[in-house]
Amino acid sequence: MIMQQYGDVVWRTAWRLLRNDADVRDCFQETFISAMEAGRRGEIRNWPGLLQRIATARALDLLRKQKSYKLFVSQSDHDAVTQAADPVRQVLDSELMDQLRAALRELPSQQSEIFCLRHLNEMSYEEISAEMGLSVDHVGVLLHRARGRLRELLVSEDIGLQQNRKVNHV
Repeated sequence: MIMQQYGDVVWRTAWRLLRNDADVRDCFQETFISAMEAGRRGEIRNWPGLLQRIATARALDLLRKQKSYKLFVSQSDHDAVTQAADPVRQVLDSELMDQLRAALRELPSQQSEIFCLRHLNEMSYEEISAEMGLSVDHVGVLLHRARGRLRELLVSEDIGLQQNRKVNHV
């Protein structure tokens, strides 16, 4: 019943981070197993919130386990994300998506989870607070730290890419 009702939410949550069918299937299965275990321990007040949180955490765990994660995006998915016909723009957007996933692996787990819940799952600070058992202020602090660290990681990654491009063009 829960899987039928919220399966799409879990699949979309995992897909946003993983973009690989096999990994998404693993994450999907692990999410529902963990949710059922949580349900046995006590009453669940917010199934969608719990499932999104577990799916996000499991997807991030899978990303961290992968040494050299490569993004698998179909052309139709990529076109939907970029909404641009410019092939150069598509390549740059794909590189940015790869960089974001790599940077998320570098964050402390709570920060990356909160960042994904807020920006990928569009949960409010209040929803994240209730789901994670943190104050709204603490969610804000962790989100601020995550954004700052991501900014640092993405800027340093972008500088490295620019230097590699210059070397390759010489």
